[in-house]
Amino acid sequence: MEFLNPEGWPRPRGYSNGVSAEGLQVFVAGQVGSTPEGEFAPDFAGQIRLVLEKTVAVLAEAGAGPEHITRMNWYVTDFDKYVEAVKDVGAAYGDIIGKHYPAMTLVEVSRLVYEDALLEIETTAVVPSE
Repeated sequence: MEFLNPEGWPRPRGYSNGVSAEGLQVFVAGQVGSTPEGEFAPDFAGQIRLVLEKTVAVLAEAGAGPEHITRMNWYVTDFDKYVEAVKDVGAAYGDIIGKHYPAMTLVEVSRLVYEDALLEIETTAVVPSE
């Protein structure tokens, strides 16, 4: 896996401008901040932790881990709530994903499929060929 950050560009913080990789591709559907029983965490910090834990669980089904993530698309219903929780977001990300910064996109959307969902993240990973 190679992280693509062109020389002379400002260094991105918490993500990479691009990633190239070869191997088994794993596509994780958008995950929301609910438990397996369908209970949503009441706040952004709780939901982000659940989303990332669920993402890692799906990756594990393919023999992948957080270190194989190449891209994440984040959809939030309220950018201000994201900004208010950014320290908790960073802490959860560090605890669950680690110091791995794939290509990322963050978009504010008017709503998600589940009314109580504050965010949804879809993920792509590539497990190198042996």
